[in-house]
Amino acid sequence: MTTFNTNVLYLLLLTSVMVFGQSENSGLKQELSFEEYLAYVKAHHPVMKQANLTLSMGEASLLKARGGFDPKIEVDYDRKAFKKTTYYDQLNAAFKVPTWYGIEFKANFEENSGAYLNPNLTVPDGGLYSAGVSFSLAQGFLINERMAALKQARFFRDQTKADRELLVNNLIFEASTAYFEWLEATNEQNVYEAFLQNASTRFKAVERSAALGEKAMIEVTEARIILKNRALNPEEASLKRRKAALKVSNYLWLNTIPLEIQDYAIPVLPAKQNLENSLVLAGITDTIALLDNHPKLLSIDAKIGGLTINRALKQNKLLPKIDLEYHFLSSQFDEINAFNTSNYKAFVNVSFPILLRKERGDLRLANLKLNEANFERKTIALNLKNKINAVQAEIQSLAKQNLLINDIIEDYETMVAAEERKFFLGESSLFLINAREQKLIDAQIKDNTLKIKEFIAIARLYNILGRSLEPVTNN
Repeated sequence: MTTFNTNVLYLLLLTSVMVFGQSENSGLKQELSFEEYLAYVKAHHPVMKQANLTLSMGEASLLKARGGFDPKIEVDYDRKAFKKTTYYDQLNAAFKVPTWYGIEFKANFEENSGAYLNPNLTVPDGGLYSAGVSFSLAQGFLINERMAALKQARFFRDQTKADRELLVNNLIFEASTAYFEWLEATNEQNVYEAFLQNASTRFKAVERSAALGEKAMIEVTEARIILKNRALNPEEASLKRRKAALKVSNYLWLNTIPLEIQDYAIPVLPAKQNLENSLVLAGITDTIALLDNHPKLLSIDAKIGGLTINRALKQNKLLPKIDLEYHFLSSQFDEINAFNTSNYKAFVNVSFPILLRKERGDLRLANLKLNEANFERKTIALNLKNKINAVQAEIQSLAKQNLLINDIIEDYETMVAAEERKFFLGESSLFLINAREQKLIDAQIKDNTLKIKEFIAIARLYNILGRSLEPVTNN
């Protein structure tokens, strides 16, 4: 465990034992707060490990590209013998050091002998040493495949970092949405169960009054119908809550073991400030300014960077190919003065396609891909900006709606209480109480829905902004 506080994890593990390990018959309720829930997701969800693998792929690609500049030892040995005659015996050992701009330094040792040895391979008895350099002029000098591969690997590493952030961001958003849906279903069930209890109490009171002759039996029937109707709602809400709990269970793991939320585990309504702190949104005033570091834009920028390198390589292919080599020769390797310009080996190769159709076609394709990526970036930036503005407007509207629905609930509660007093004084009826109470139920369900919508909108803002939570990594 590297980035996650050990004590906090220990407490969470204790909580997991209580929440997920107790018997369903224990009758206890255990709360699972949003903060604890996110900690489980960050610490143990497989996608978090998958995100780290994505980053490792970028690092591995960069390591592979750097290998193009690794020093290299080469040994070639060739021998032919026939009918007791050694036709040739050739040994060629070289040490090469590739550098930037296509320049390669090379040290070489040759030892050749044989009855039918090619005359140009003849060397002194002790062998021939050489030291020199090879490089390309025009094509391959300012950029070549090896240089391009390394530069593109660096951009790919940056892209994998951004993609990793997006992967984690989407996981946290989806997990948060699942938790809020579970919370909504749980609160809905609680509302219906509370009013079911009211209907049950009212039914018993009407039944007693009818037994004493104070109420007509038809009122008992009406109260029973209301009670049974109220009993339907908690049952439907219970099924909804169970489905939501199973959805939340998809995001709960302990190491590599999936967990399942039981009926005695309940979610907790987080304070809005705590929610913003958990999703690293607290204190943000200028959301548009965050777009410069948005993972989606950083990813497409890295992609554009790699395509720019590819275009530069294709442009370089339009130049003539001129390869040069120059080596100092000596039969003694331990005397530096033995290497001089009077003993050397040189090589020149020049080639140039006449029509350049392949090269021009490759360059045109590279330009088209780069233009496509630039257009894509503009589209992404505009979409993100508009989505941010839209979700901020949604959050503001939902906040106002929540204030309004709270006032409406208070008024409905006053009306229901007054209607109940009138009923027990014989001045009202079950029909009027039920009508008033149904309005109150609808208002409380609406209040629950609006609260959850606001929380999901806040989570969506986190998602659209591409915010990053500090991940918990297991060694």
